[in-house]
Amino acid sequence: MNDRPRNDLASPAPGTQATGLLVGANYHPHDSDPATWRRDAAMMREAGITVVRLGHLAWDTFEPTDGEFAFEWFDEVMDLMHEHGIGVILDIAVRPAPLWLHRKHPSIDVVDPNGNRLYANHRYMDDVGDPGFRAHAKRFAERLVRRYAAHPALAAFGIDNEPGDGPISYSETVRERFVDWLRAKYETPAALNRAWAGQRWSRRIGDFEDVGLPTPGNGGAAPERVLDFRRFVSDEVDAYLTELLDVVETHAPGALTTTNMWYYSPLRHFDFAPIAYTGRLNRAGNGFYPGNSILDGDGLRHALFGMARIQYENTNPFWCTEFTTMTATPGSIRKSAYASLMLGNQLVCGWTWQTMHAGEEQFLQGMVDWDGRPNRKLDEYRRIAEEFAKIGSHFPYRPEAEIAVALDFPSQIASAAFPERHDAQAQTAFEAVLDRNLDARIVDLSRSALDYKLLIVPGVLVLDEEAAARIRSFVERGGTAIMTSYSATLDADGQAFDTTRPGRLADVFGIRVGSYEEPQFLNELARGRTGDHGVDLVVGGERIALTTPRFDVVEPGSAEVLGTTAGLDRDHPVVTVNEYGAGRAVYLGVPARREVLDAVLDAEIDRLGIRRGPAVPAGVMARRIDGDHVLYLNLDGEPKPIELPGKAVSLLNGNGYDGGFTLGAFDAEFVETNS
Repeated sequence: MNDRPRNDLASPAPGTQATGLLVGANYHPHDSDPATWRRDAAMMREAGITVVRLGHLAWDTFEPTDGEFAFEWFDEVMDLMHEHGIGVILDIAVRPAPLWLHRKHPSIDVVDPNGNRLYANHRYMDDVGDPGFRAHAKRFAERLVRRYAAHPALAAFGIDNEPGDGPISYSETVRERFVDWLRAKYETPAALNRAWAGQRWSRRIGDFEDVGLPTPGNGGAAPERVLDFRRFVSDEVDAYLTELLDVVETHAPGALTTTNMWYYSPLRHFDFAPIAYTGRLNRAGNGFYPGNSILDGDGLRHALFGMARIQYENTNPFWCTEFTTMTATPGSIRKSAYASLMLGNQLVCGWTWQTMHAGEEQFLQGMVDWDGRPNRKLDEYRRIAEEFAKIGSHFPYRPEAEIAVALDFPSQIASAAFPERHDAQAQTAFEAVLDRNLDARIVDLSRSALDYKLLIVPGVLVLDEEAAARIRSFVERGGTAIMTSYSATLDADGQAFDTTRPGRLADVFGIRVGSYEEPQFLNELARGRTGDHGVDLVVGGERIALTTPRFDVVEPGSAEVLGTTAGLDRDHPVVTVNEYGAGRAVYLGVPARREVLDAVLDAEIDRLGIRRGPAVPAGVMARRIDGDHVLYLNLDGEPKPIELPGKAVSLLNGNGYDGGFTLGAFDAEFVETNS
């Protein structure tokens, strides 16, 4: 079949430019017919939608049988979108794999930890490391990319979808590949036994073939083995995604790449940092799902943290390739859209255009009902499109962060043994910065240059030599590092340090961290009751009440004690600061808690001269987009007074302001100032 590359390029497809704001929809033409396509394209154009995401979850529509490709129907869709001025994000839909491929290569099937082979009833039931899967996925990707690389509607290629989702397979072929991975890493059984503490519970490896797949979870699991297995799985996912990027770069050089990079799904959480730091995914993207409530600030913050943990230190625009529709409270989609702009988002792409007729998600509401009639969600997206068209020339926003929050894949896996996972602490730290209307970057300690003033290390449990060296250098040259409990407990193999903790950095922080105490038991002495996780701290003369399952036993050396417990059997040191080189190292002997983080952050922000965001009332997000333009968003249901130093004009509604204005409940405003 002719792959029909198109060379009749007209104007660039929407989305291929680095400036402006985009509003789009996820669309599934394989669920309908040409008459519906034409109706929908016209409706999209009328609503101001300029981007559609197509092709995801549809491999067997393009390749219904092995080696037989059907692209003609999709040519018509691509041409139709171009005629209506709509750019296409074309997903390389290599998951889920077609059932004919599972039949041809049964080793692609997922096997559960008990050895049961699972039928592919659900999406993402594929072993992406399987050679048969990889070969067919690459072949399909090459055919798709070559056919549409030069099509004038093409805005970007999507690299898979939600690659962290789907169960891990525990098949014999996975075990064989894991053994090969271990041989390459350790070379000898003796080295493997040292890394895995093979002497424990009589589990020495005499030959690499003795290796089995570690049981998931913590009950009876050897943590070092679980950590290596998850690293292996992660490496296979990264290799598979890298191969897809190679296909695009070979057959469509210069094309943009994006995806919904949900790498942190609890099912197959993998390490995205190795790809993120290459910059090859030049429009990092996600599914932005804050929930349906307009009141729930936690859901919105969680979604914003999801953006940040995918973007890392990438300075390119971000694309929310999926954005909420469903039964979202009227106004909440617009509220979320403006919030996302403050983290550098350029694209709001609704999931989904039409409520599905069949299969999974057939009752998940889109912008258009089952019979093709628009509903209120489309009205809200139309309003967003109209407003984004007015202000788009000033976007996307380029965050200029002076604060970084560390996020670490091995620590996420290892922290399953702790009362709260590492990324929960990282989100708390991120929100502490976000709520101050300051930019923050999520960083990988082993890859980042740490060109910041303030670094938060929230429960980074596993600390290798490279990461420790970078933290040390960061503090030496004048930065402030704030480390929370659970950090620097394990070495790169996942074994507890047999040296003074925090491992490799005890001198930087000027403390010894010993064991831990549990307030619920100390409170038996102090308060005469059990089950109470409450503890009071005194930090800088202020009394703070919080709950925590544990706090560290901290012994100050060169460090100064800034805070202690109060009301327990004795006053335990919990917050310390140590001068090291030209900088400071602050240790919080509790997991990340806003109560104590807030007490420490403001002082360090002032001391370091970190640029403050616009002065606004609590509950208002704001960013100075450039020297003359400020974006405001009221997260609350009460109007908020906004003070201005002089005159300003709204670019959303044309209103003029002198000295300030009132920002309505859940409303956004974008003003041009005279400053």
